[in-house]
Amino acid sequence: MERKGARRERILELLEEHGGLREGVAAAISAETGVPEADVYGVATFYTLVSRPGVGVRICQGLTCKLAGADARAAELQGHGVDHEWVSCLGRCDRAPVALDPELELIPWGARGAISPDDPELPMNLGGADDASYRALARARGIGAAQVIEQLRAAGLQGRGGAGFPAHIKWSAVRGEADPVRYVVVNADESEPGTFKDREILLRRPHLLIEGAAIAAWVVGASIVYVYIRGEFTDARRSLEAALEAAAPHLDGIEIRIVAGHGAYICGEETALLEAIEGRRGMPRLKPPYPTRSGLWGKPTLMNNVETLACVPSILLRGGDWFQSWGRDEPGSKLYCLSGHVARPGVYELPLGVTLDELVEAGGGYVGTPRAFSPGGAASGFLPISERSRPLDMGGLAAAGSMLGSAGVVVLNDTVDMAQAARWQAIFFQDESCGQCAPCRIGCSLQRRSLDRWIDDRDPATLQHVEEIHWEMEEGSICGLGMTASLPLVTAMRHFPEDFRSQR
Repeated sequence: MERKGARRERILELLEEHGGLREGVAAAISAETGVPEADVYGVATFYTLVSRPGVGVRICQGLTCKLAGADARAAELQGHGVDHEWVSCLGRCDRAPVALDPELELIPWGARGAISPDDPELPMNLGGADDASYRALARARGIGAAQVIEQLRAAGLQGRGGAGFPAHIKWSAVRGEADPVRYVVVNADESEPGTFKDREILLRRPHLLIEGAAIAAWVVGASIVYVYIRGEFTDARRSLEAALEAAAPHLDGIEIRIVAGHGAYICGEETALLEAIEGRRGMPRLKPPYPTRSGLWGKPTLMNNVETLACVPSILLRGGDWFQSWGRDEPGSKLYCLSGHVARPGVYELPLGVTLDELVEAGGGYVGTPRAFSPGGAASGFLPISERSRPLDMGGLAAAGSMLGSAGVVVLNDTVDMAQAARWQAIFFQDESCGQCAPCRIGCSLQRRSLDRWIDDRDPATLQHVEEIHWEMEEGSICGLGMTASLPLVTAMRHFPEDFRSQR
């Protein structure tokens, strides 16, 4: 039994201090926190960064890194006797192929990715100087919480993490709760393959995030903000910590705490993230209740993505209508991540709703003959290049059976076998399923095995149940991972049937 007053929220922090799950560590943490040793062990084994201490070089096996020659890099390390292991996407697709050293620092195999040129008219303007004046926070306090929410409504700001839920509705819901104890949680656990925009905000414009989060806290009546940042983002964490020191004089009673993730993609799901902060295995909760009513420690909680909050300062300084006018069919500008077979991978801030051709033009053009693209991270599946003129926004991509998601756009040229591309994505989802619900746990494994057998012997019988398994996963999974994990395979088969025809 967990004793009264147990400090469960300290488990992951203590595991990090002890250097991971080594012999005797679970017992020591149990004695210090009051959480049963078996429970400590269960938490530790869920997170890759603490469950396997002593790992050498971590090499990304994500789609973009595989396209960029990760296998050849791994062979080089093998030849030099360097301990290494394959890991899920490391969120640096603009520098593919990517690896981290044992201290989780980037091994500089490739140049830093590009960004949009400095333009003060851009809402976020990654290329500009970071502004530590906190004028937008002062303006929020001057015009009042109700007017701030009205400006968000006028802006049409939707969540930039993938769900696209209107920001003003979330903020209003938390502000309207009767419980006086409320929290703001920032989701900076950017782990979707092909996605690295939030990392660039944290590195280049951390004050945008801090100011947006402080405004959110002031509006909803929260005194504490938790920023849950991906554990592999050591450089981004240092940038955020330095900015927080400079921001301290402006925050006036708002405390911002950084919580490091420990290697679990599923913690990008909002309720799994809350579980992680509370010191549990990062398994999604059933909803309702939603976090706006019962979130962190059962209290009303506003959860927003990094990019969402980074939009807020410019909205308050220039007006909601100004931000809204930036988009085409949908409001605002958008940070698009671009990688794969393009000349200049990077993050480009463009009107929401640009086409693939417009985005790739900003990135220097295609490399080779483009054949396919993934428009919104692994969960969005694949589209044929014939869809290159479709707006890259929520409505346009939904009409094509895909999604904008995290706007992680990966371009594939005609050298790529789409069955192999689907397999790389299937490996990711099998590795990252939390295992809580049977449709996802079993389905991810079955889809991966089906692809393996197809690639090995090209027997069409191995793929005959793919659609049925996809339906079961989509309908029966608790969270979005299981609902979308089959899309890379299903869409590859739908749009590129020639890559799934038997040669027998």
